[in-house]
Amino acid sequence: MSDIKVSVIMPVYKVEKYVGKAIESILSQTLKEFEFLIVDDGTPDKSGDICDQYAASDKRIHVIHKENGGAPSARNSAIDMAKGEYLYFMDSDDWAESTMLEEMYDLAKSSNAQLVVAGFYIDTYYTDTEYRQDNFVAEDALYLEQRTFRENAHKLFDRNLLYTPWNKLFETKYIKGNNLKFPQTFWDDFPFNISIVRNIERVSVTSKQYYHFIRKRAESETAAYRPNMYEKREEEHSWMIGLYKEWNVHNSESKEVIARRYIERFIGCVENLTNPNCNLTYGEKRNKVKMMLGKQRVKQTLELAKPKSFYMKMMLVPIKLKNVTLTLLEAQIITFVKTRNTKLFSRLKARR
Repeated sequence: MSDIKVSVIMPVYKVEKYVGKAIESILSQTLKEFEFLIVDDGTPDKSGDICDQYAASDKRIHVIHKENGGAPSARNSAIDMAKGEYLYFMDSDDWAESTMLEEMYDLAKSSNAQLVVAGFYIDTYYTDTEYRQDNFVAEDALYLEQRTFRENAHKLFDRNLLYTPWNKLFETKYIKGNNLKFPQTFWDDFPFNISIVRNIERVSVTSKQYYHFIRKRAESETAAYRPNMYEKREEEHSWMIGLYKEWNVHNSESKEVIARRYIERFIGCVENLTNPNCNLTYGEKRNKVKMMLGKQRVKQTLELAKPKSFYMKMMLVPIKLKNVTLTLLEAQIITFVKTRNTKLFSRLKARR
């Protein structure tokens, strides 16, 4: 192919039940001038064989088989090989609407954007056929000056549009010219996107939604217990503070979004301790929560954050009181609902 408009990059690991749908959603794209770089990251199941079967029937698919090194290394190896004008990162257990690549590419070209940001869906499955669909979307916008984007980036952070790679189209020249790669860590999406937006100048935002993020698998990263989740969230918050300090953006709207983001994830860190897979004793959990509640950062963010719902306001009461018992009890209730009634949990989470 002499004119590759988009390089689609997809790491694959233990997704044999889902990868076929992901591949077919790319092959059905209305934009045809793409290459599909699939990286078999040492998967132990049949995922790699499935990818090879698709590659045999479509010359745009290139399957790279490598030893397991994690999604970041898989994506990075494909970035080095990519020949397209723009890069798109797909997850192997999700799917995309057929017009996604064409419409995002056309928008990128018409606005000379280094980055295109689109809306997306989260489809939370209760059974094999029943699911709830939540919409994540922002208004159409075109930022052609760095300062304008920085002062308005909080709108995208607030709608969860700047954390993931799969609702974006990235200019290859910008990524390769600045040697931007996914860091070798879990939850690598956010630091990668931080590195992207740090010095970005031209960003186009579309209110259209294309990507379907599927919450279904029991082994999903989002459902796993993380022993160092709190420390990771603290690190992420420091990145946000550092980014806005570097940008010299200190408007009240940005401060509020950053604070609310922190305190919402703080609740998630407490709930992580009541995850069924957490093997800490109750006393150890209490000590951890007491330490967390005592941080000055918690007090500062509580003063700035303005919860959007009555539900979230109530969730913050035990934290404001610095009451360890009530905070842990609240987390236990969240875990109970999360594990016993996915439908109710997803509804409450969407309304927070």
